[in-house]
Amino acid sequence: MTGVAVIGCGYWGPNVVRNFSALEGCELRAVCDLDQARLEPLAGLYPSVRRTTDVREILDAPDIDAVAICTPVHTHFPLASAALEADKHVLVEKPLTNSVESAQLLVDLARDKGRVLQVDHTFIYASPIATIQSMIQSGELGQLLYVDSVRINLGLFQRDVSVLWDLAAHDVSIITHLIDDDPLWVTATGSSHYGELENLAYVTMVYPEQLIAHIHVNWLAPVKLRSTLIGGSKRMIVYDDLAPSEKIKIYDKGVSLNADPLARERALVDYRVGSMWAPHIEKVEPLREVCRDFLGAIATGRAPRCDGQAGLAVVRVLEAAQQSIRKNGERISLSPR
Repeated sequence: MTGVAVIGCGYWGPNVVRNFSALEGCELRAVCDLDQARLEPLAGLYPSVRRTTDVREILDAPDIDAVAICTPVHTHFPLASAALEADKHVLVEKPLTNSVESAQLLVDLARDKGRVLQVDHTFIYASPIATIQSMIQSGELGQLLYVDSVRINLGLFQRDVSVLWDLAAHDVSIITHLIDDDPLWVTATGSSHYGELENLAYVTMVYPEQLIAHIHVNWLAPVKLRSTLIGGSKRMIVYDDLAPSEKIKIYDKGVSLNADPLARERALVDYRVGSMWAPHIEKVEPLREVCRDFLGAIATGRAPRCDGQAGLAVVRVLEAAQQSIRKNGERISLSPR
């Protein structure tokens, strides 16, 4: 039985608490937050779970084997490194850290300690993403041409990270998971209308064979959108995470080039317009799958689906994008991992 503790009970922490408390193979034994007021509501829901404002009580507890860290991004590295040093398995809320250097240190420390390091990139565990990944791997979409993602809404402004590290972290994790290659370079632009942190940003990731991924994130939009277009040479996908049903729509549409040399002076592009269909998507809570994968990795010794290396790959792109914003959109090259 794996003893689990959750550090951080603000916005996301209570959801993690709820899932670990309901899963077999583990026992939720403690929760921790610096604000005592955040712990009080959990007392009635989980009366047998210890509550503390002192993180050392969690790290020093012999009955706690694993911790989930649901705290602000700037605290991820010190908390995760302290937990790994205390021989705890670690699940970290996205993103893994706020720099490539610190993310790499965590990956190395987890390897040296023989402990599981997993990042809660929740969308990687969502059924629609699994369906899309299967279609890409099967070749059903053909050659990938582009990924275009929009994630916008009014708020929620964060105090310690920009919209890039908050919202774009989701899309970068999805794109990195779906595309079996590293981007060649990243470019980004952003604006800080309120305070010093960017509240809107545009990120472009360029891959080999002219594959381009583009991300638009915005805290100042009047509507909430969570949509992704994936274009392939055979078929195209529209993924709308907010749709109550038919979150994925597959379009049998595309273009082809006329290779006849005698027709070079005429139109080279032929348009193919076919049907649209929406595959059945199993309804599961992605966070439940995150927690289940974490426990499974601890029990079996296998790597979780979104391990430290996957989290590091996302941080590499985000850091490059942030650097590009500071350099007014300059292209930032990424060396192969």
